[in-house]
Amino acid sequence: MSSELSVSLVAISPIIVLSAWACVLLLVDLFIPKERKGWTAFLAALGLLVALIANIVKSAFYDDTISNVFFNGMIVVDGFSNFLNVLFLVSGLAGIALAYDYLRRTEIERGEYYILLLFTIVGMMLMSMSADLILVFLGLELLSIPLYVLAGIAVPRLSSEEASIKYFLLGAFSSGFFLYGTALLYGATGTTALKGILEAIETGKFEFTFLLAGGALILVGLGFKIAVVPFHMWTPDVYHGAPSSVAAFMTVGAKAAGFAVLLRVFILTIPTLSVDFTSVLWTISALTMIVGNVIAIAQKNIKRLLAYSSIAHAGYILMALVPYKQENLSSSITSSILFYLVAYAFTSFAAWAVVIALEKVDEKGLELEDYTGLGRKHPALAAVMTISMLSLTGVPPTLGFLGKFFLFQTVIEGGFLGLAIIGVLTSLVSAYYYLRLVVYMYMRDGEPEARKDPWLLVTAYGSAICIIGLSIFATPILYWISQAVLRL
Repeated sequence: MSSELSVSLVAISPIIVLSAWACVLLLVDLFIPKERKGWTAFLAALGLLVALIANIVKSAFYDDTISNVFFNGMIVVDGFSNFLNVLFLVSGLAGIALAYDYLRRTEIERGEYYILLLFTIVGMMLMSMSADLILVFLGLELLSIPLYVLAGIAVPRLSSEEASIKYFLLGAFSSGFFLYGTALLYGATGTTALKGILEAIETGKFEFTFLLAGGALILVGLGFKIAVVPFHMWTPDVYHGAPSSVAAFMTVGAKAAGFAVLLRVFILTIPTLSVDFTSVLWTISALTMIVGNVIAIAQKNIKRLLAYSSIAHAGYILMALVPYKQENLSSSITSSILFYLVAYAFTSFAAWAVVIALEKVDEKGLELEDYTGLGRKHPALAAVMTISMLSLTGVPPTLGFLGKFFLFQTVIEGGFLGLAIIGVLTSLVSAYYYLRLVVYMYMRDGEPEARKDPWLLVTAYGSAICIIGLSIFATPILYWISQAVLRL
């Protein structure tokens, strides 16, 4: 019994490490002077590194090509969860780097910022490793509640408080949908375990109406988290009002965690509903790509532009899930989504690093006009933003191009050529507002001022290098992903 418990604890060692570290840091922060909260940031980053090492060491104990189940089927350790855990932890390190100087100069530096960030990442990891809908819900709430607080941490700034309350109300609303959907799936199959639900479906011991309604409500609940149309309403206001470092982290982490659950639930658990959900997913994906890109054209504020861009890219990612009824495409679907999440992470952090570098106190420096002359005054930052915009558009040689290529390939192989055409056309629309920013930077005169914080620059330049470098030398990451999806 003790050996079994030890093995189980090793399986969740990254979660244990990060949770314990955050709790200890909560106490340690009390003794760190207000003017030295950078130490809290350093310790939080150290905790993420330790958790990252624990995740790598843990991978050596288990075969990533099979599903290792622990805690009575509640936790699953496989290549899929290990891959996503690395993405979450690296995103957390980038989030801390972006916040370090930003919080100080905007006078909202608080030690609890970094602690809440750690708890959010614990929630993300819990979601990726969950094999039971109850545990998914706990991870979802652990992810969401700290983000509600982080969105409003810039008090007494009214826009930040507004962002927090909007995010909280709609987030709680979406959690209700997810929980009700879980209850209906339990009523339909008699279990909340993902494997148990699948077994009930395969043996015919389920109630179809409840199963369909439960799946639909779970899709609605997760739709809010990944910000797809028509559940996207909160996104532009929250991104605009929340501190930029929070919006940057939210763009990557929350979206990746939401898609992790979508993949496990729809591909692994309720494939029998694929006939009923295919048209729904098709419609949501198409509307998300169209609405996100078209409305982004009218945006003059860079944060709102990136918010609508985030909505559009959720549509691109969801596009790959549409043909999930075809079992022979399961690996392609998962691989293309994971690769695009990586590409989108590096691209988003590069873009937001430049946004944070140019942002001034009192939310100034966030209009497109504030980027005029950036190419002449700060050529390196302009180059980073240009690479990011090209990647978001899907222009080679960038990770964004490769990511879209794999997504479109999956959709076309699934027989949904019309959806792929919508994706291509909306990508052409996005080129207008992405390249418009490039025009502002290089073809108009201005004198923009930018911060030169070392950690901010490391994040910006490092992300830009990865956007180009990993697109040219993509074989290692493609191999890693292929191993991660051998057994979802």
